[in-house]
Amino acid sequence: MEERCWACALERQIFDFLGYQWAPILANFVHIIIVILGLFGAVQYRPRYITGYAVWLVFWITWNVFVICFYLEAGELSKEKDLILTFNVSMHRSWWMENGPGCAVTSVTPVPDWAPEDHRYITVSGCLLEYQYIEVAHCSLQIIFALAGFICACYVVKCITEEEDSFDFIGGFDSYGYQGPQKTSHLQLQPMYMSK
Repeated sequence: MEERCWACALERQIFDFLGYQWAPILANFVHIIIVILGLFGAVQYRPRYITGYAVWLVFWITWNVFVICFYLEAGELSKEKDLILTFNVSMHRSWWMENGPGCAVTSVTPVPDWAPEDHRYITVSGCLLEYQYIEVAHCSLQIIFALAGFICACYVVKCITEEEDSFDFIGGFDSYGYQGPQKTSHLQLQPMYMSK
Protein backbone atom coordinates (compact mmCIF):
# COMPACT_ATOMS: atom_id res chain seq x y z
CA MET A 1 0.00 0.00 0.00
CA GLU A 2 2.79 2.40 0.88
CA GLU A 3 4.40 1.84 -2.53
CA ARG A 4 1.28 3.14 -4.26
CA CYS A 5 1.15 6.07 -1.88
CA TRP A 6 4.79 6.88 -2.67
CA ALA A 7 4.25 6.61 -6.45
CA CYS A 8 1.11 8.77 -6.27
CA ALA A 9 2.94 11.41 -4.21
CA LEU A 10 5.82 11.39 -6.70
CA GLU A 11 3.39 11.90 -9.59
CA ARG A 12 1.77 14.77 -7.74
CA GLN A 13 5.20 16.24 -6.99
CA ILE A 14 6.00 16.33 -10.71
CA PHE A 15 2.83 18.21 -11.61
CA ASP A 16 3.29 20.66 -8.73
CA PHE A 17 6.83 21.35 -9.98
CA LEU A 18 5.45 22.03 -13.45
CA GLY A 19 3.02 24.55 -11.95
CA TYR A 20 5.60 26.16 -9.61
CA GLN A 21 3.37 25.51 -6.61
CA TRP A 22 5.93 25.74 -3.83
CA ALA A 23 3.81 24.85 -0.80
CA PRO A 24 2.61 21.55 -2.32
CA ILE A 25 6.14 20.82 -3.55
CA LEU A 26 7.46 21.16 0.00
CA ALA A 27 4.59 19.12 1.48
CA ASN A 28 5.02 16.36 -1.15
CA PHE A 29 8.77 16.25 -0.52
CA VAL A 30 8.27 15.79 3.22
CA HIS A 31 5.58 13.18 2.52
CA ILE A 32 7.90 11.16 0.28
CA ILE A 33 10.64 11.22 2.94
CA ILE A 34 8.19 10.12 5.67
CA VAL A 35 6.85 7.30 3.46
CA ILE A 36 10.42 6.07 2.96
CA LEU A 37 10.98 6.16 6.74
CA GLY A 38 7.69 4.31 7.26
CA LEU A 39 8.76 1.60 4.81
CA PHE A 40 12.11 1.36 6.59
CA GLY A 41 10.31 1.00 9.91
CA ALA A 42 8.10 -1.77 8.57
CA VAL A 43 11.01 -3.69 7.08
CA GLN A 44 13.21 -3.29 10.17
CA TYR A 45 10.37 -3.87 12.68
CA ARG A 46 10.74 -0.41 14.21
CA PRO A 47 7.37 0.61 15.66
CA ARG A 48 8.51 4.19 16.38
CA TYR A 49 9.15 4.85 12.69
CA ILE A 50 5.78 3.39 11.77
CA THR A 51 4.06 5.40 14.51
CA GLY A 52 5.75 8.55 13.19
CA TYR A 53 4.46 7.66 9.73
CA ALA A 54 0.93 7.24 11.10
CA VAL A 55 1.10 10.62 12.89
CA TRP A 56 2.36 12.27 9.67
CA LEU A 57 -0.61 10.79 7.78
CA VAL A 58 -2.95 12.75 10.04
CA PHE A 59 -1.17 15.97 8.98
CA TRP A 60 -1.13 14.79 5.36
CA ILE A 61 -4.90 14.25 5.39
CA THR A 62 -5.36 17.70 6.94
CA TRP A 63 -3.17 19.28 4.24
CA ASN A 64 -5.12 17.57 1.46
CA VAL A 65 -8.44 18.66 2.96
CA PHE A 66 -7.09 22.24 3.01
CA VAL A 67 -6.06 22.00 -0.67
CA ILE A 68 -9.51 20.65 -1.56
CA CYS A 69 -11.13 23.55 0.28
CA PHE A 70 -8.74 25.96 -1.47
CA TYR A 71 -9.60 24.77 -4.97
CA LEU A 72 -13.32 24.57 -4.24
CA GLU A 73 -13.11 28.05 -2.65
CA ALA A 74 -14.60 27.03 0.66
CA GLY A 75 -15.02 29.83 3.16
CA GLU A 76 -12.80 32.86 2.52
CA LEU A 77 -10.32 31.00 0.33
CA SER A 78 -10.05 32.05 -3.32
CA LYS A 79 -7.92 30.27 -5.88
CA GLU A 80 -7.94 33.39 -8.06
CA LYS A 81 -6.80 35.96 -5.44
CA ASP A 82 -4.81 33.94 -2.92
CA LEU A 83 -1.33 32.85 -3.85
CA ILE A 84 -0.97 30.61 -0.79
CA LEU A 85 0.28 27.60 -2.73
CA THR A 86 3.13 29.61 -4.29
CA PHE A 87 4.06 31.37 -1.01
CA ASN A 88 3.09 34.65 -2.74
CA VAL A 89 6.35 34.64 -4.73
CA SER A 90 4.84 34.04 -8.16
CA MET A 91 1.61 34.28 -10.11
CA HIS A 92 1.71 30.64 -11.19
CA ARG A 93 -1.30 28.40 -10.94
CA SER A 94 -1.93 24.70 -11.30
CA TRP A 95 -0.24 23.05 -14.28
CA TRP A 96 -3.61 21.52 -15.11
CA MET A 97 -5.09 24.98 -15.71
CA GLU A 98 -3.47 25.20 -19.16
CA ASN A 99 -2.77 21.53 -19.82
CA GLY A 100 -5.95 19.83 -18.72
CA PRO A 101 -7.78 17.37 -20.97
CA GLY A 102 -9.17 19.18 -24.01
CA CYS A 103 -8.04 22.67 -22.92
CA ALA A 104 -7.32 25.22 -25.63
CA VAL A 105 -4.98 28.06 -24.64
CA THR A 106 -5.32 31.39 -26.46
CA SER A 107 -3.03 34.38 -25.95
CA VAL A 108 -4.85 37.63 -25.30
CA THR A 109 -3.70 40.68 -27.23
CA PRO A 110 -3.27 43.44 -26.39
CA VAL A 111 -1.87 42.57 -22.96
CA PRO A 112 -3.53 44.60 -20.18
CA ASP A 113 -1.40 47.30 -18.54
CA TRP A 114 -1.65 45.66 -15.12
CA ALA A 115 -0.25 42.30 -16.33
CA PRO A 116 3.36 41.57 -15.31
CA GLU A 117 5.84 41.80 -18.18
CA ASP A 118 7.35 38.37 -17.62
CA HIS A 119 3.98 36.60 -17.77
CA ARG A 120 1.76 35.89 -20.72
CA TYR A 121 -1.89 36.76 -20.54
CA ILE A 122 -4.09 33.89 -21.75
CA THR A 123 -7.58 32.51 -21.82
CA VAL A 124 -8.29 28.82 -21.44
CA SER A 125 -11.40 27.27 -22.95
CA GLY A 126 -12.86 23.93 -23.99
CA CYS A 127 -11.60 21.91 -21.04
CA LEU A 128 -13.33 18.58 -20.53
CA LEU A 129 -12.61 18.80 -16.83
CA GLU A 130 -11.74 22.03 -15.05
CA TYR A 131 -8.32 22.12 -13.38
CA GLN A 132 -9.67 22.58 -9.87
CA TYR A 133 -11.55 19.28 -10.13
CA ILE A 134 -8.39 17.49 -11.27
CA GLU A 135 -6.55 18.91 -8.25
CA VAL A 136 -9.44 17.88 -5.98
CA ALA A 137 -9.30 14.36 -7.47
CA HIS A 138 -5.55 14.21 -6.76
CA CYS A 139 -6.12 15.28 -3.15
CA SER A 140 -9.00 12.85 -2.72
CA LEU A 141 -6.83 9.99 -3.95
CA GLN A 142 -4.11 11.04 -1.50
CA ILE A 143 -6.65 11.03 1.33
CA ILE A 144 -7.85 7.53 0.42
CA PHE A 145 -4.26 6.22 0.32
CA ALA A 146 -3.46 8.02 3.57
CA LEU A 147 -6.46 6.49 5.36
CA ALA A 148 -5.51 3.01 4.12
CA GLY A 149 -1.89 3.65 5.11
CA PHE A 150 -2.96 4.83 8.57
CA ILE A 151 -4.99 1.68 9.13
CA CYS A 152 -2.12 -0.53 7.89
CA ALA A 153 0.41 1.35 10.04
CA CYS A 154 -1.72 0.93 13.17
CA TYR A 155 -2.15 -2.78 12.43
CA VAL A 156 1.59 -3.31 11.84
CA VAL A 157 2.51 -1.46 15.05
CA LYS A 158 -0.01 -3.60 16.94
CA CYS A 159 1.43 -6.82 15.47
CA ILE A 160 5.04 -5.81 16.17
CA THR A 161 4.36 -4.79 19.76
CA GLU A 162 2.33 -7.96 20.45
CA GLU A 163 5.17 -10.03 19.01
CA GLU A 164 7.68 -8.26 21.25
CA ASP A 165 5.45 -8.77 24.31
CA SER A 166 4.91 -12.48 23.63
CA PHE A 167 8.61 -13.29 23.13
CA ASP A 168 9.86 -15.61 25.86
CA PHE A 169 13.49 -16.04 26.75
CA ILE A 170 14.66 -19.57 27.43
CA GLY A 171 13.69 -20.36 30.97
CA GLY A 172 11.65 -17.19 31.21
CA PHE A 173 8.19 -16.66 32.57
CA ASP A 174 6.53 -19.38 30.51
CA SER A 175 5.85 -22.34 32.83
CA TYR A 176 5.49 -24.72 29.87
CA GLY A 177 8.73 -23.62 28.24
CA TYR A 178 12.19 -25.08 28.40
CA GLN A 179 13.19 -26.47 31.79
CA GLY A 180 16.90 -26.73 32.42
CA PRO A 181 18.53 -29.69 34.19
CA GLN A 182 17.53 -29.99 37.82
CA LYS A 183 19.84 -30.79 40.72
CA THR A 184 19.30 -34.24 41.96
CA SER A 185 19.95 -35.53 45.45
CA HIS A 186 22.37 -38.27 44.32
CA LEU A 187 24.73 -35.69 42.91
CA GLN A 188 26.50 -34.02 45.77
CA LEU A 189 29.50 -31.83 45.62
CA GLN A 190 32.51 -32.98 47.64
CA PRO A 191 35.35 -30.70 48.64
CA MET A 192 38.56 -31.43 46.85
CA TYR A 193 41.88 -31.28 48.64
CA MET A 194 45.15 -30.89 46.85
CA SER A 195 48.47 -31.68 48.39
CA LYS A 196 51.79 -30.26 47.44
